Amino acid sequence: MTSTSVSSTSVTSNDSAHTDRFAREHLPPPALWPELRFDLPELQYPPRLNCVAALFDGALACGAAGHVAVRGEHLSWTYTQLQEQVDRIAHVLRGPLGLEAGNRVLLRGANNPMMAACILAVLKAGCIAVPTMPLLRARELGTIAAKAEINAVLCADSLRAEMEAVDLPAAVKAKTLWFGAADGALEALMARQPASFDAVDTASDDVCLISFTSGTTGVPKGTMHFHRDVMAICDCFPRSVLGSQSDDIFIGTPPLAFTFGLGGLLLFPMRVGATAVLLEKLTPETLLQAIDKYRATVCFTAPTFYRQMAPLAGKYEIASLRKSVSAGEALPLATRESWRQATGLAMIDGIGATELLHIFISASGDQIRPGATGKPVPGYQACILDHDGNPVGPGVIGRLAVKGPTGCRYLADERQRDYVLNGWNLTGDAYEMDADGYFYYRSRTDDMIISAGYNIAGPEVEDALLRHPAVAECGVIGRADEERGQIVEAHVVLKPGHEASEEMTAQLQEFVKGQIAPYKYPRAIRYLTALPRTETGKLQRFKLRIE
Repeated sequence: MTSTSVSSTSVTSNDSAHTDRFAREHLPPPALWPELRFDLPELQYPPRLNCVAALFDGALACGAAGHVAVRGEHLSWTYTQLQEQVDRIAHVLRGPLGLEAGNRVLLRGANNPMMAACILAVLKAGCIAVPTMPLLRARELGTIAAKAEINAVLCADSLRAEMEAVDLPAAVKAKTLWFGAADGALEALMARQPASFDAVDTASDDVCLISFTSGTTGVPKGTMHFHRDVMAICDCFPRSVLGSQSDDIFIGTPPLAFTFGLGGLLLFPMRVGATAVLLEKLTPETLLQAIDKYRATVCFTAPTFYRQMAPLAGKYEIASLRKSVSAGEALPLATRESWRQATGLAMIDGIGATELLHIFISASGDQIRPGATGKPVPGYQACILDHDGNPVGPGVIGRLAVKGPTGCRYLADERQRDYVLNGWNLTGDAYEMDADGYFYYRSRTDDMIISAGYNIAGPEVEDALLRHPAVAECGVIGRADEERGQIVEAHVVLKPGHEASEEMTAQLQEFVKGQIAPYKYPRAIRYLTALPRTETGKLQRFKLRIE
């Protein structure tokens, strides 16, 4: 086996294809990078690599040209057809829009074939994709757009209102295209472009993706990923744990703007010439219906969905399902068991991070140990560190630390120093390892709230609440919840003249939904006369948690 590590002094190449050097110049200093390791033969990537070209080349070389690549509710494209759509969009980006290699393109759209094609086209054209969650509001989008200094926007017409409310520079507004409508501007331009585009000859360590994740402070962090990173996640978890095959049909709920969804519902199936079913606005019942309808074999979703699907599973014919993957939040034993009883399937649990792009600890088949997330995915290493950063042995709860072929590189963000320690990526999770090398989730080590698979920063919700004229001060925490893992709970002090009531609670909840992504709203609100604070005025959230 080939074993290769990359030191902090040789982490980037000097032959970038990017003429716009923004991304390269805003990477963290090499000394603050985690150690990158390429310990498997399949992780030895060439210096020149365009990940989308590699994905298509691999699928077509395996005879997948006529195989369905992506299937939506109203249309499906074979690999040949998807490549034609991707190439036409790439021509639009480099032609009519006049973008250059290294430019950033903000993408907005629900899970459907057109959104998938747009993401792939941006990468193939040598630009950098900045995917955004469909539920984000204008204020959140504005923060992302400013931090990534975007150059263009490709947005679904159905999400036009929030995008138009963002205060973008005139040059970016002029390079904003809408798709998905009968008179979509993007589709009109695509129709006039050639159906073949030569992929930009990018370096394997050119940035191709900036994925934003919530910070515990509420300020989003842009995680920067290379072309080789995209290939690495395809060659680790799905190859070693999932066992993806060309006849698989992938389905699930995570948005393509989440790296969990981007990998599980687009990149992983493409790597083996399989089919991705991309559907919008799924509920637990409609997901079961879709598994039945499309004869899906692999499902990606969060524990909350599996918990709600289990009692409904008997109503549908889902025998086609061979693998079910859970990630995004801790998997309760009761959920794992109820799903097994309902379907006969042993859940594949996994932990990943936007910073590392996808799952790095998991287990499947006979390797599954109930209660454990699993072992490090081949290609990754993991250990438990104590408060001083020293590795500890079995039976000790500490900070989960990971390293492998992918790692944290924040876009111009001082929090890089908090995530990387002595070459290890610190995920913000408290774990315990047993004598057999299995890792068990215990809690978060920071203030991140994880609800139904979504990461939510309490300070961001606090900021939204404080904009309401009735709120004097507030503190937001995560409260344990059987259905969602955690819920957002707000402790609110009202201004004089305002009374606590069910009506006030409903008003505050709706107000927050209008300020930030609706999934972040406080599902519980408690009213206090004062918040617990230190003598220096710092909010004591731990006291809110024990009330």
